[in-house]
Amino acid sequence: MSSFADRVIAWQRTQGRHTLPWQNTRDPYRVWLSEIMLQQTQVATVLGYYERFLQRFPDVHSLAAASLDEVFALWSGLGYYSRARNLHRCAQVVVAGHGGVFPTNSEQLATLPGIGRSTAAAIAAFCFDERVAILDGNVKRVLTRVLGFDGDLAVIAEERRLWTEATRLLPDDGAAAYTQGLMDLGATVCVARSPQCLLCPVQSDCVACRQGAQDRFPVKSRKLKRGQREHVWLWLRWRDALWLAQRPATGVWAGLWSLPEFDSAHSFDAASRDWPGDVEPLASFTHVLTHLDWTLHPVRWVLPPRMAAARVDAITNGLPKGRWFETAEALEAGLPSPVRKLLSAT
Repeated sequence: MSSFADRVIAWQRTQGRHTLPWQNTRDPYRVWLSEIMLQQTQVATVLGYYERFLQRFPDVHSLAAASLDEVFALWSGLGYYSRARNLHRCAQVVVAGHGGVFPTNSEQLATLPGIGRSTAAAIAAFCFDERVAILDGNVKRVLTRVLGFDGDLAVIAEERRLWTEATRLLPDDGAAAYTQGLMDLGATVCVARSPQCLLCPVQSDCVACRQGAQDRFPVKSRKLKRGQREHVWLWLRWRDALWLAQRPATGVWAGLWSLPEFDSAHSFDAASRDWPGDVEPLASFTHVLTHLDWTLHPVRWVLPPRMAAARVDAITNGLPKGRWFETAEALEAGLPSPVRKLLSAT
């Protein structure tokens, strides 16, 4: 294995990725932003979000000064919204606690909100040449296959053991190129399904390839249990405005503005029995989240424009806490992607 790191570095220089917008920079703000966006999200999806985010928030000071709603609005559709909340909080901590300058080592970086050990290591390696291992999903797959590492990564002790192995394999020099090479291998060659082993520069070292057991690695026994959920969504309009409710601080789409929801058609019918206006059931759909299949039944209800404000208040007082938005204003707010699509399409 003595030449393992050398071959990864050599491959990265000739076959790796070099044109991504967050590469070829040592700016920790840009590297940090990309690392957070790329958590559980494909590069192709992140590209547009990354560019738009930098246009609006070109540095950590502008991000820290923004409202959370502004951040959510630009994040809408990228998913895993806790990342956006942590991103905003981290920017505020960097500005308030570090004078707007990111710490220069992985240990200090890992103390910031939303930055775990692997993300801290990536920032430290790419921006400050720290010799430190990372273990994102792609790197875990490469290393467990190469080493034939059969420890269950759902067990903390086994994940720690893999960290030890990853650190052991680090080169004395060129940690940034090596780290990028492992990430690129996992993203383009050593993929989860049908890996392209013939193109891999470390094929001769790979235990999984020799055994024809690529699909066995990495081992993680704890399986995510998918849930089922079903709600009626109320799209309530009055004059030129719509009512949006802010979701709770925890749970799915925490803190975002969304349509009020009802647990069942029966509860919705009971709540709206005496409402005036025009009602239109829209097409139902299922929104697929990582851990949940959520069936939604949108209903558009238009209240009479001449309806007295006191009567309107009586209706909204029975809904989840929220406020009226102009349509254009709503589309600029932090909305979950299915809400944004619904409002934009109809």
